[in-house]
Amino acid sequence: MTGQIIVTQEGAMRVITLRRPDKRNAVTQSMYRDIGHAIDTAQNNPDIRCLIITGGSGAFSAGNDLEEFLADATASPETPRASNAIKLLYSLAHNVKPIIAAVDGVAIGIGTTMLFHCDYVLASTAATFRTPFVPLGLIPEGASTLLMPRTMGYQRAFAMLVMGRTFTAAEAQNAGFVNMVVSPGHTEAEAKKVARDICRLPADAVAISRKLLRLPAEEMTRRIDQESHLFGERMRSKEAIATFEAFFARTRKRH
Repeated sequence: MTGQIIVTQEGAMRVITLRRPDKRNAVTQSMYRDIGHAIDTAQNNPDIRCLIITGGSGAFSAGNDLEEFLADATASPETPRASNAIKLLYSLAHNVKPIIAAVDGVAIGIGTTMLFHCDYVLASTAATFRTPFVPLGLIPEGASTLLMPRTMGYQRAFAMLVMGRTFTAAEAQNAGFVNMVVSPGHTEAEAKKVARDICRLPADAVAISRKLLRLPAEEMTRRIDQESHLFGERMRSKEAIATFEAFFARTRKRH
């Protein structure tokens, strides 16, 4: 573990906490690896009945670490793309344990798309959701092009995934991908209450019902692979690289 992902055990709950507050929990390749490992090692452990993913108060995740993104985009074409993000998405697709997300603050990019792999999502009134892939010259990832229209309808998915529109917590709840909106600072405590409710239910009945409700893992991983291939092409496109360089130029000017 890098220290930027904290994994704790509370009864039958495994709590996975993103802890990179100086970067609003922007996710690095090593963080992807650690989150995936925390999910994978829970799969065959009967003592773990439920997973919680949280970023603490202030931010859930600002998405991919953009400096790593730019380095990957400008690398030699022969250099293979970093793959820990894809491994995490596979872990989410194949996961058999209920996952609860506690979102208190910004959820950008993968910070939003991973929520569609979760079974129950709590958000604070301070939460916002945005997937600025297309404005950055990229395309959506995380099987979001499959899962988002299924959850929130095509038009809302288009507004979020293609136009990059920001959704508030209330709009996200209305769109169907947030279950409950709570006060800032209370998402994790409320997530643990929900987890305890799930843990009190018969384990096998939960697992079978959850499997029936969800799309087959194979269908999700096919879309993840398709998106990943196109995402890789877009990442190394002149359009995307120019967008990233302009972003970093603006950031340097502000500082």
